[in-house]
Amino acid sequence: MLTEPVTESLPEAWRGAFTMERAASWVEERDAEGATLLVVERSSGLPVGLVILFEAQETSAPIELRLGYLLAQSAWGKGIASELVDGLVSWSRQTGVASIVGGVERDNVASRRVLEKNGFACDPATKGAADQMFELRLRPKVRSVER
Repeated sequence: MLTEPVTESLPEAWRGAFTMERAASWVEERDAEGATLLVVERSSGLPVGLVILFEAQETSAPIELRLGYLLAQSAWGKGIASELVDGLVSWSRQTGVASIVGGVERDNVASRRVLEKNGFACDPATKGAADQMFELRLRPKVRSVER
């Protein structure tokens, strides 16, 4: 699953060839940051991707999730990413998540479309940048009051 074509749009440290050892270490590193979930194709029962979630901040404020995902090449173009993000958004609405943010490499048109289709908007500050940030705000931002 972690082949070079799949990882080429990921952060630099996550790119390249993966041995079983490197893949296991990579998943452990992601789990230390948050949660790594395995994506399984319904029809075949085979693993086809990973979803990486972690909280953007560790405070009592409403939860802001950071999202990352990748799919095996065999799963590209089947609507799995759209279904994944749609399910995450539905779950987030039910559990009180305030926002979801995902980074996308500018040239990764398919991932940008998946996020936009699910209501995410590109942060204007990153528009045109090599790495763009997309956010879906599910609850209004809470402003802190200075006293």
